[in-house]
Amino acid sequence: MLALVTASPTARLVGSALTSRLEPAGDLIGRLPRPTGSVCFVRGGRGFVGWGVHARFTTTGPDAAAHIQDWFDEVRAGLTVGDDVGEPGTGPIAFVSLGFDDGDVAVAVVPRVVVGRSGTSDFVTRIGPVDAADGAPPADPLSRPAPIRRPGPVSYADADLSVAGFTGAVTAATERIRRGELDKVVLAHDLVATAAQPIDERLLLRRLAAGYPDCWTFDVEGLVGASPELLIRRRGRRIASRVLAGTAWREHAGDAVAGDLLHSPKDIAEHAYAVRSVSEVLAPACDHLDVPEHPTPLELANLTHLSTDITGRLDGYPPTALELAARLHPTAAVGGSPTEVARQAIRELEPMSRGRYAAPVGWLDGRGDGEFAIALRCAQVNGRSVRLMAGCGIVADSDPETEAREAQIKMIPIRDALESAG
Repeated sequence: MLALVTASPTARLVGSALTSRLEPAGDLIGRLPRPTGSVCFVRGGRGFVGWGVHARFTTTGPDAAAHIQDWFDEVRAGLTVGDDVGEPGTGPIAFVSLGFDDGDVAVAVVPRVVVGRSGTSDFVTRIGPVDAADGAPPADPLSRPAPIRRPGPVSYADADLSVAGFTGAVTAATERIRRGELDKVVLAHDLVATAAQPIDERLLLRRLAAGYPDCWTFDVEGLVGASPELLIRRRGRRIASRVLAGTAWREHAGDAVAGDLLHSPKDIAEHAYAVRSVSEVLAPACDHLDVPEHPTPLELANLTHLSTDITGRLDGYPPTALELAARLHPTAAVGGSPTEVARQAIRELEPMSRGRYAAPVGWLDGRGDGEFAIALRCAQVNGRSVRLMAGCGIVADSDPETEAREAQIKMIPIRDALESAG
């Protein structure tokens, strides 16, 4: 497949990127000045928010991440960098959201202003002269943000794949698995929410960060969510990944949710596929990789997942965080196993494009350090319209009605953020 590549602007930008320390920045999301057009990657009050566009890039195809890496290197080459902080995420930083499949558009943005909390430091990075004529914010990142807008009443409707269509797809998938065509496939369905007023992305971010502080709250080009799953973190040669697969909830399993999950052959098998898919990719790049033998329960506000935290040390010349994310995607947690067979099954059983749902989303700095979550518990915001997506891992003994209920519960974080704000 040929790649579709666009960049704005096309000529090399020449300017400066200056990072300086701040007094405690407080609530990072609270710094965002406008209802839309910002970027965010925050967990537990740490991370980065940004606004204004110094450079933007979109691409498609199997080499999308490589195109973005080359573009970001070119952007940095045009900048004179001054960095008084020297922590991961200082200097020029790109926020990246890849597409799930080769035909889905990937996007990267280098903001003009970034406010962050990294290591032991709070800081601000400003890139180039800020031109108010093109709608960029003032140079002072501490200017008072515009008031947050409320969306008003919200209504819902089926999107490309209804609940009935999803259960039918699950049935078809289990039949394929029982015939031995594949071991696992992850299927998703979507839902459209329409609000009375245009959605203020900052409101969703605030509510998601407050309700799910242990998740990675993100926003890149209107893809807003709070993911519990860390695909990859790179700090120098040190890497980490949190693998989630296998899910239960109280109405489904009573109060002993964690115990039931840990003794569920279906969920243990589903989790093992996901762990194997990550460790097999990371092991060749590492001189040490620690993969725990057994998963542990990760309890969130509305769900409990089986979780495995993988850590390691890269060997030799370390690939960037973005390069590692591209190698890992899609893990069995969001695609299936074997990978290519599962990807083809998704194309055949889901009559829709996933877009950037269930793909890597995160940030990358000039050192190659960065963090990428998997874009889950998320929605694409477009004015008054919000497209929610959620999926489930399907194995041989998956029950279609139970999987449909699980997908609906996974949409609760976005629905709560929309409805409680009305």
